[in-house]
Amino acid sequence: MSAVPSTALSVGLNAEVFASHLSQRSTLPAWWLEAKKAAWNQFLALPMPARGDERWRFSNTASLNIEGFGLAENIATQVPALPAFPRTAEIIFSNQFIASRTPLSRELAAKGVIFCALDEAVANHGELLRTYLQKLPVQLGSEKFVALNTALTASGAFLYVPKGVEIAEPFLVQHALSGPEKAIFPHTIVVLEDRAKATLVEFFAGETSASREFVSGVNDLYAGPGAQLTYVGAQTWTTGTLAFQTNSIVADRDARVLSLNLHLGGRQARHESHSRLRGPGAHSEMLALTIASDEQEFDQRTLQTHQAPHTTSNLLYKNALRGKSKTVFSGLIVVEPDAQKTDAYQSNRNLMLSDEAEANSLPGLEIQANDVRCTHGATTSRIQPEQDFYLQSRGIHPAQAHELLVFGFFEEVLAKLENEALHDALRQLIERSFKK
Repeated sequence: MSAVPSTALSVGLNAEVFASHLSQRSTLPAWWLEAKKAAWNQFLALPMPARGDERWRFSNTASLNIEGFGLAENIATQVPALPAFPRTAEIIFSNQFIASRTPLSRELAAKGVIFCALDEAVANHGELLRTYLQKLPVQLGSEKFVALNTALTASGAFLYVPKGVEIAEPFLVQHALSGPEKAIFPHTIVVLEDRAKATLVEFFAGETSASREFVSGVNDLYAGPGAQLTYVGAQTWTTGTLAFQTNSIVADRDARVLSLNLHLGGRQARHESHSRLRGPGAHSEMLALTIASDEQEFDQRTLQTHQAPHTTSNLLYKNALRGKSKTVFSGLIVVEPDAQKTDAYQSNRNLMLSDEAEANSLPGLEIQANDVRCTHGATTSRIQPEQDFYLQSRGIHPAQAHELLVFGFFEEVLAKLENEALHDALRQLIERSFKK
């Protein structure tokens, strides 16, 4: 093992914690142990983000303090419930340990479908997992926190769907965090082979407290030729949580990927999403909904990279802001020289429910081909007085009126989900956020 300075962090996630983490996983294959060691050294070497970095423009980098956190412990905790919807199978993690699970049916297992915890995937499907694990470089600013995830990840799921297998009901992976000054590092990988079809829902939640907690999550989504992948991520972290989530999407020839992320919780939450369109005919739909309240900060960074001709992408991020909250959106469409006939769209729309809220939007284009159609834009608007008057004149309380208007604002995104039960589950999560 490479030497690492014990003063990396004064307390918490230090060299001793990392050494203990490795000793508890001594049975892991050598390639993963070496990857963890390299990632730890990378974490130590990389500086903390600074506001002078363009990738952190408008972010409150002064509050990114990760000292004092320790790894979450295997203790009994009340796992927050996700609103019910039919599912194919599920794995529920509590503080990085499996709390419960519903296994695959024998029929799907016989077809070669794999759905298991990451540690189990390493042990039983190591060579397959190695093909996809840690293969996508991070480019949007959170390299330090992704390195920490690689070094300390102990929970996550692996979903593999073989060629031609179509699965109607979603898979569910849930991550719960409980305990002051605790941290978790989930990592989920989804692989759909040629013409496969599946949906994965990932739910992140903290208990109902304002304790200081830390999360650095990663997921990698691969859609092979002609595959159809839907990913839904929803988070309801506590008001004391500092959270990072880094999503990487790869769409091959004629593949279609829809990713929808719902952001409701956290003190400061940063979400990075990079979609790579690698084969002709590939399509990526990147969607997000955010309700920012009180003094929450939500930081969203996106990249749509078109690497092949005749690819399409559509990004629509909608934010509703209340109180003294703040959102940052920075998105870039990149069209590489060979990606002729690209059709890409990017839009960030902000609905201001407070005079004290702040929304920052930075959409952008980087075009290296000469036969493309790319558009981007951002809008920020307030509720019109006549809308308020119309609803209140019919006896609707102002808070309920705002809730109705937000649902109307969000429906354009929610309606893109084909699964009605999942659509309703997300609506219930949004309703919960208004009742807090």
